[in-house]
Amino acid sequence: MLETSPVATQRWELYKLLSEPVRLRLLALAAEEELAIGELAELLGESQPNVSRHAAPLRQGGLIVVRKQGQRALVKVSDEAMRDPVVVDAVASGRTLCEADGSLARVADVIRARDAVARDFFERAPARDVTEAGVPAEMGAYLCALAPLLGRTNLALDAGTGSGGLLEVLAPFYDRVVAVDRSEAQLALARARSLARGWTNVDLVHGDIDGDAVKRALHGARADAVFAVRLLHHAPRPADFMSKLAAHVRPGGALVVLDYGRHDDESMRSQADLWLGFEPRELRELATGAGFEDARVAPIPGALCGRGPDAHLPWQAMVARMGDADSKDTKKQATDAAPVRRSKRGQDHG
Repeated sequence: MLETSPVATQRWELYKLLSEPVRLRLLALAAEEELAIGELAELLGESQPNVSRHAAPLRQGGLIVVRKQGQRALVKVSDEAMRDPVVVDAVASGRTLCEADGSLARVADVIRARDAVARDFFERAPARDVTEAGVPAEMGAYLCALAPLLGRTNLALDAGTGSGGLLEVLAPFYDRVVAVDRSEAQLALARARSLARGWTNVDLVHGDIDGDAVKRALHGARADAVFAVRLLHHAPRPADFMSKLAAHVRPGGALVVLDYGRHDDESMRSQADLWLGFEPRELRELATGAGFEDARVAPIPGALCGRGPDAHLPWQAMVARMGDADSKDTKKQATDAAPVRRSKRGQDHG
């Protein structure tokens, strides 16, 4: 007997529930697929009120589960009911009846009809030039869906956020984003963007990347990822700047640098560009010198580089990982030992 049933407390009550063929057929169809009352009415050849009248005692007896979706009521046989051998036998009997009247075979047609609604809707969608549409408005939702693929997403540091364009990507991904810029005018734009988007997980900081304001904002933590987007070519000393970035990356965390490849467009110096891009080898050497490992550089397709004054330049992205303390100590020991070995070789040849 169904122990959770509020009605069928005696076996005869369960048998009474199952005494009408229409209820057996209803159970069989609801065991085949979760179906709306209207869909069951179509398959059973009954009116919707009549189907609801039969479904009500089955629900009260714990044989079916009714799930509301808006104005629709979806019906399926409960898992617990199917553990009762009497119900299993009843569903089998109803299935035989549905096979005989053809309603069981028409369940697939009902499901196809659901799909047809969606197909018809999207076929009526107006034509538009998606190449001119720019970034889709729902990009944030897409990024949230990708977030589980990133691993740890507790804290990100946007070094040189400017007007906050990168925040469109980081804010949906990370629990907390610290966005830094030396320009109050640029931060005002980023602040307006943040307010418009409703981001409550973004802290905007005015100051240098190695300044006290950034340290206070980080609360002594190191970031899972530090991003430097189109920033390195403005740095007076790229190696020093890379080391400053490294100081904020946790062991095993990532550094992401997006910058230009080597080019010869001198007009970019009017944009305060101190360096006309970098060779991939140069980026990897800068990362290694700052304690990063496994630095990888890949070109960015020009079609993804927007329409700004630098869109014609070659863009590239480097991703590197911060080594842990043990690997750093090993490398330091090897580096310290190397001059000794060279000195001995020099004495041998002397």
